[in-house]
Amino acid sequence: MDGNGRWAKKRLLPRMVGHTRGVETVRDVVKQCVELGVEYLTLFAFSSENWRRPPDEVKFLMGLFMEALKREVVKLHQNQIRLVMIGDRSRFDPQLLSAIEEGERLTQNNTRLTLTIAANYGGRWDIQQAMQRMLAANPALVNGFSESDLSEHLSMRYAPEPDLFIRTGGEKRISNFLLWQLAYAELYFTDTLWPDFNEDAFMQAIHSYRQRERRFGRTSEQVSGNA
Repeated sequence: MDGNGRWAKKRLLPRMVGHTRGVETVRDVVKQCVELGVEYLTLFAFSSENWRRPPDEVKFLMGLFMEALKREVVKLHQNQIRLVMIGDRSRFDPQLLSAIEEGERLTQNNTRLTLTIAANYGGRWDIQQAMQRMLAANPALVNGFSESDLSEHLSMRYAPEPDLFIRTGGEKRISNFLLWQLAYAELYFTDTLWPDFNEDAFMQAIHSYRQRERRFGRTSEQVSGNA
């Protein structure tokens, strides 16, 4: 969800205003996913590299995260949306950590949509921690293991691999997001800044996805059933 700061700068506003506006876009996108029947939505809210930002901005983002949890979790539950957070929680303060855990407990049995928030998350960290968990659970795997052995310990082991990756803000890179899980995802990049990522922009991404042929190593003839 890239471009909050630039959106604010273009309007001669503090970067924090852009982040606040970005939360509204999150709410709109979640609603659209529910209406479209999307079952899993994962949002990259705060990367492990984002701690390098100015301290005041990091503090504001943590406070915004806390405020959003307090305000939105009950609404998510009322709409049968499950909330899950992935990432290294060790740097979160106890109050924020408690709010995350409470939101996950409240919504854990909801099935309409699984909304995953990646916070203090990095794809390399995810693979590293999965390796550590796998070997702790079964030390004998140090001599050899399969993809399924490792994938069972990834942060998003509860979800299917993503079909579509969307990045707003004009950058054309994955930036350490779901490195393992995105192996076969369709990639979509747009110059639209996240606060401006409205329903039309979202549907353009969906339309782009629908025009693609997903072969997973097969030929077009095999996919169409003509071979």
